[in-house]
Amino acid sequence: MDEAEPVTDEINDKEMPLLDHLAELRRRLMWSAIAFVIAFFLCYHFAPQIYDFLAAPLANALEARGQKPQLIYTALYEAFFTYIKVAMFGAAFISFPVIASQLWLFIAPGLYRKEKRAMLPFLVVTPILFFAGGALAYYVIFPTAWKFFLSFQNTAPGSDIQIDLMAKVSDYLNLVMKLIFAFGLSFELPVLLTLLGKVGIITSAGLKKYRRYAYVGCFIVAAVLTPPDVLTQSGLAIPLIILYEISVFSVKMVEPKTADETSVADTTEDKTDA
Repeated sequence: MDEAEPVTDEINDKEMPLLDHLAELRRRLMWSAIAFVIAFFLCYHFAPQIYDFLAAPLANALEARGQKPQLIYTALYEAFFTYIKVAMFGAAFISFPVIASQLWLFIAPGLYRKEKRAMLPFLVVTPILFFAGGALAYYVIFPTAWKFFLSFQNTAPGSDIQIDLMAKVSDYLNLVMKLIFAFGLSFELPVLLTLLGKVGIITSAGLKKYRRYAYVGCFIVAAVLTPPDVLTQSGLAIPLIILYEISVFSVKMVEPKTADETSVADTTEDKTDA
């Protein structure tokens, strides 16, 4: 079996003609597009329910203050295009596994068996981390942030000026989608750094050396991707710092060994055998 592997790798390593590559790419893109379109029409049918799910944290925060949950739209076409955005948002989530599998089927024939085994954990972890980031935003950040923002209303009886929230459906959806995608993509940090460490571009020692600058970078990224409030920015920056520390450990596990480390390992093995 060990002698058969190089033959398989040689077959996989044969160059495919350019036209065959393009035909294969077109086929994978076609299946991805079909999956997205089917998911889009399915999500559009359930767009009101999906929007209700996304608006639930705001509705709960309003009800906790004794206010009626209400969102408005000021243009005739605004609600329609909001549902279109909701359908595209849901379709992106539903069709992601199909699109990822098509991408894998396109690049897998050009990889050695050893490379395929190395890539498989990253393919499994990537969607898990993305959904974990989105879940953190929805279940933790949204309720806390919306409660904080609503505290600036002035609805007390007898007050001279009433300050009430009149949130637009499109503005709310844009904010929610931006935050969910921001948290989801940010949670891919360990995958990115581990891949870079595996190919030798970065090292765990380098990550430790520039740790303080990385922490500052986490807060800068959070400031760019989230609304300008300390609560939401800290809610993204702190998980990013934790993920960075996890990345230091994961990079150390997969980074190529130096010559000194290899010689030490060989010496240890020789002593053990002796």
